[in-house]
Amino acid sequence: MAFDYKKEYREFYLPKQKPEIINVPVMNFIAVSGKGDPNQEGGAYQEAIGMLYTIAFTIKMSKKGSHPLEGYFDYVVPPLEGFWHQEGIQGVDYSRKEDFEWISVIRLPEFAGKETLEWAKEEARLKKQQDYSKVEFLTIEEGCCVQCMHIGSYDDEPATVEMMDRFIEEQGYENDFSDERRHHEIYLSDARRVARDKLKTVIRHPIRKKE
Repeated sequence: MAFDYKKEYREFYLPKQKPEIINVPVMNFIAVSGKGDPNQEGGAYQEAIGMLYTIAFTIKMSKKGSHPLEGYFDYVVPPLEGFWHQEGIQGVDYSRKEDFEWISVIRLPEFAGKETLEWAKEEARLKKQQDYSKVEFLTIEEGCCVQCMHIGSYDDEPATVEMMDRFIEEQGYENDFSDERRHHEIYLSDARRVARDKLKTVIRHPIRKKE
């Protein structure tokens, strides 16, 4: 049976619909960075997602090719995630989507390092006749965070964020946003196939103890 990160690490991917404080360890990702409205048809964000999934499945399906990867184990490709930032704003302002600076990522299995990524980018380039140089290897250690499951439209996320803010205030914490520590979303639903009011998204924010 294929290893499923969502099921094996439920604490990171399947939180409840109430805020909780967690410590997130180091994880490796494939990543594409960009700017602009994620809803723009054919825009940079949608292009980034396409590149990420191509590389992710190139690595997963390497088991059927002529390039065996050392330490390979069968796995379910982890969900798409996004780190979001806007200059001069703590967290995000959902009314200013055109100002988003984002890093879209998909978690890498433990056997896949930088060399594996470079092989996958070249393999995909040859097969798709497309440039994948924007896809990068990224290591992130989020550390202390608050997270909550949000069910519903992305535009309704502020209500969940407000609940998270109240919770950390009560627990003696505060948000700790910076260029490196961003509003983080994990997308458990395919927005093309799931009704907006049923979309499942993990919202995660970096926090620190109040002084």
